[in-house]
Amino acid sequence: MRCITITYKYSGPEEPWREAIDTFVSAINSDSDVAGRFTYQVAVADDGETRIHWGRWDRQETLKLLQSRDYFGEFAGKVKSFAGGQPQNTGADIAFKTDGW
Repeated sequence: MRCITITYKYSGPEEPWREAIDTFVSAINSDSDVAGRFTYQVAVADDGETRIHWGRWDRQETLKLLQSRDYFGEFAGKVKSFAGGQPQNTGADIAFKTDGW
């Protein structure tokens, strides 16, 4: 299983940020080719500005399929805008995990 962690600082208005996240998560959940094979979580750190996104997927084909969707490109552009440039991205292979989420 592959994963990515995306981090950046954002201190702008919350409503457009939350709307962008909700739209992206809803699009994933509604996409029968991706839902359940790609998971996405977003958090606001305790400092109120650091934003952390976690994506996990079952295989490379799932990621490529997601990246081919219009909603992915739109969301990636919004994240870059919220971050004020390219956010920090760290990809990894999951070596160990607990059961469940």
